[in-house]
Amino acid sequence: MTNVLVCVKRVPDATGEVVLTADGSRVDGRYGGYTMSAHEECAIEIASQVAGGGTVTVLTLGGEDSVEQLRSALAVGATDAVRIDADADAFGPADVAEAIAEVVRSRADAGTTYDLVLLGNDAADTGDFQVGIRLAYLLDRPVVAGAQTIEASGSGVTISVDTAEGTEIYDVSLPAVATVLEGGVSPKYPSITGKIKAKKAPLETVTTAVTPGGNGRQSLRVPPPPPSQVEVLGEGPTAAAALAKVLSELGVRA
Repeated sequence: MTNVLVCVKRVPDATGEVVLTADGSRVDGRYGGYTMSAHEECAIEIASQVAGGGTVTVLTLGGEDSVEQLRSALAVGATDAVRIDADADAFGPADVAEAIAEVVRSRADAGTTYDLVLLGNDAADTGDFQVGIRLAYLLDRPVVAGAQTIEASGSGVTISVDTAEGTEIYDVSLPAVATVLEGGVSPKYPSITGKIKAKKAPLETVTTAVTPGGNGRQSLRVPPPPPSQVEVLGEGPTAAAALAKVLSELGVRA
């Protein structure tokens, strides 16, 4: 039985066109809506698998609007939710890590210990890869980044990480921290029953003593679309010879 804490972030849905705020400091989600990253969706699924009768607590730092992401997590397996009431835009990675560590420590003092803390591998809106590593150092716990699957193993967990050289396997003692990379598991879709339960589930709101220092970011930039070139081979039957030549060059036909 493992108590798992999953940390999620409310981020703009980037499946459409990416638009920046007027000052270029962050991605603007007013037009595309907000969600949580695919990494964090996988982390919730992994937490449900690893808990084995333990609790799965989902946590976020943000305002009232971030409740939507907490309820989404509750609808697919989280057992309870905590919101750190703060202005997420003012918090840099180091600040977020400190705020999460503060919650973990205060819960431990009150008798609730999180054996495993899971986070997304990186922030979907800013590309920061720092929070999980910083949190592990603050809590003095071992950390594995880029986890794709995690299995309970005695008093610890076995974590697999895919690399360019192959799959690496880590046997880690608990308590521990891991950042999850999407692709190892398939996140669940919420059922109607799950959505109803999530809508009624109580959410805990806490404050933080952390004074944010910010992230020091100057601005973001959306790269221009890659150039494209179109060659008209011809029209109708007259294009057949040119098409056959192109297919031969591509190795599609001999």
